Amino acid sequence: MNIVEAVSDRELLGAAFRGDVSSWASWLAFLRALFGLPMSPEDLAVFTRFTGRSSVPTSAWREAWLVVGRRGGKSRVAAMIAVYLACFRDYSAVLAPGERGVVMLLAADRQQARVLLRYTLGMLESSELLSSMVEEKLKESVKLTNGIDIEVHTSSFRSVRGYSIVAAVCDEIAFWRDETTANPDVEVVNAIRPGLATTPDSLLLCISSPYARRGALWSAFKQHYGKDGPVLVWQADTRSMNPTIPPSTVEEAYERDASAAAAEWGGSSAATSRASFPSRPSRRASFPSGAWFLRSRGCGTSPSPTHRAEVRTVSH
Repeated sequence: MNIVEAVSDRELLGAAFRGDVSSWASWLAFLRALFGLPMSPEDLAVFTRFTGRSSVPTSAWREAWLVVGRRGGKSRVAAMIAVYLACFRDYSAVLAPGERGVVMLLAADRQQARVLLRYTLGMLESSELLSSMVEEKLKESVKLTNGIDIEVHTSSFRSVRGYSIVAAVCDEIAFWRDETTANPDVEVVNAIRPGLATTPDSLLLCISSPYARRGALWSAFKQHYGKDGPVLVWQADTRSMNPTIPPSTVEEAYERDASAAAAEWGGSSAATSRASFPSRPSRRASFPSGAWFLRSRGCGTSPSPTHRAEVRTVSH
């Protein structure tokens, strides 16, 4: 069963969804692209718009970077992907007797990573079939009956070593910090990749709203956006991915601080080239993709963890 079929089934991943499923159209196009599934002309138009690519994907990617504005739904979709890879794939052929595969959920700190874990647990518990796979729930992990653990990890290149990683989700990677190194995100990603190498169809998924022209997110965007190759980069504004966000909310943010709004809602760092990005979007504005804007350190607000209430159903 592919991931779109699982999301469409109300007894599986679809059990966690509420509201109008049509609002997830852009995310479904992303999922079809990510897993190399057949795409409709509408899906392909969405894919081209947010990746800068024109060729139709024919196979799944093993590495993907999501540059999406705040409240666009990226953490929920990342959690959904984590649950799918943990529950619907068979890794017995690559795991030694007694060895457990790990789906890693990484963030700047454990508290923020537990947000993703709550989303994954909410999806598991929303489905009677998936909840039957939960063997044990701990504070920072969920053990499944198929030998896979979904675990919280911090952004440390030391702590991610020694695991058989089947998937890794790096949340808000543009904002990771470490007092001991200038590039913690780069070092963590480099430490994760060998752990994924021995698992066929493993996935490194890095998600974030943008911050500045430095670090792993910027490097991935610069090297792979709009270019054919093994790494997928998807850049989109909030409302293109989550049309349930009121247009007035975005307009008011641009009125207060256009530079901060470009990063928080536009999926781009603050404008260095206003000719290619509207300083004040209209209600019908279509945000361009493929333009990265350097955010000055003094503007906007610092990142904060997403909503931390217990999650049992999923919306954007």
